[in-house]
Amino acid sequence: MTPYSTTTAPASGPAPARFLLLGDSHAGPIGRAAKAAGIPFHGGPIGAGREFTAEFFDVRGDDIVFRKTEADRYYRRFLAELDTPSLGALTVPLVSTLGFSVHFVATAENWKVYRVRGAFPPGFLASRQFDGIVSAMSRGALAFYRQARRLGLRTLAVMPPQRVPDHADTEVFLAAQDTLRRALLALGAEIVDLRGRATDSTGRQRPELCEPNDTIHGNLAFGRMILADLLARGL
Repeated sequence: MTPYSTTTAPASGPAPARFLLLGDSHAGPIGRAAKAAGIPFHGGPIGAGREFTAEFFDVRGDDIVFRKTEADRYYRRFLAELDTPSLGALTVPLVSTLGFSVHFVATAENWKVYRVRGAFPPGFLASRQFDGIVSAMSRGALAFYRQARRLGLRTLAVMPPQRVPDHADTEVFLAAQDTLRRALLALGAEIVDLRGRATDSTGRQRPELCEPNDTIHGNLAFGRMILADLLARGL
């Protein structure tokens, strides 16, 4: 077990929760930062990022049901801690990292067919075709945010650490996250985008914001940056 596969939740206390955190392993540093800072919230990681791309939930009235039993169990527990019967009854903002594990979308082997003599055709990564492919691969995540917005929830999606593991195509990673960002903005979600502050001159995550001995995640310092952004937005 790692800090990213466990649920992060606040200690009990009289202060009301400021937000519900639902995410994959990238939610771990956010939850740890909030807990360390004494910021009341409920939620945390509910599964691995690869589980939240294609369809992963069903709509039930003003609520959703996660298809994976473990994810739904975590979700139900978080709602109970908030004394909230359903997602539609949520009275605090929803903060989520779901859908932004784009290193899965960017798996290099899946994109070789689109390369010509080793390179993508000019304009491909900015094309409607590319956007359509990424949106289709991430349709479950987009449906999740669409449903949250339909329910009238203030919804904040957190972009991932700028770390590209060896199995992923860097060009696709960078372009795919922008495709998802545009799609979520069109749905009315707010985007927590720290790329301008968290990256170096190459566009990669600064080392001091990376989890050591790990090729994907941000660390507690990165979580603190995200938390500061959330608090600046009034959460």
